[in-house]
Amino acid sequence: MTKVHCSSKAVLLPWLAAAVLAMLAPAAGASTICRWVDENGRTQLSDEVPERYKRTASCTDSQKYDVSPVQRQAVPAAQPGADAPRPAGAVAGAGAKRPAEGVTDATDCQTWWRRYEEAEACFGPYRTARGGIKAEAFDACTAVPNPESKCSAQKN
Repeated sequence: MTKVHCSSKAVLLPWLAAAVLAMLAPAAGASTICRWVDENGRTQLSDEVPERYKRTASCTDSQKYDVSPVQRQAVPAAQPGADAPRPAGAVAGAGAKRPAEGVTDATDCQTWWRRYEEAEACFGPYRTARGGIKAEAFDACTAVPNPESKCSAQKN
C-alpha cells in the first residue's frame, strides 16, 4: 500500500470540495420529503427517516411543488425601485398616511381614541406572526400612542 502525503492545502481542497458535492448531488434530486418530531421535540425534515421515526413520519412528493417554466414566466419580475405590493387594507399614495394627523396634549379624548383605532387598523396588515411591525408600515401609517393613560379606558 502506498501512502500519498499532501502537504499543500491547494491540492487537498479541490478533492474535498468534489467529495462534498458528490454527497450533496443525490439530495438535490430527491423527490420525497419526510417530516417527523424527534425525542427532543424538534421538527426534522429529510428524504431519509431514521427507523425509529418511520411510524410517525409524514412524507410528501416534493415534485408536486415544482414551478414549471411557464409558471415562472407568468410572474412579472420585480423592477428595481418599484414599490412592493402593500398588504390588504393599506393605503397607497405618497403622504396618504392613516390617520392623517397624530395627536398632541391638546387633542380631546374622543378624537385621540378615534385616531388610535384608525392607526391600529392601519398597522394591522403589517404585523408579523410574532407581533412585530414591518418597517414599511411607517410609510403608510401614523403611530398614535394608546390614549388610555390620559383618557382612561374607552367605553364601547
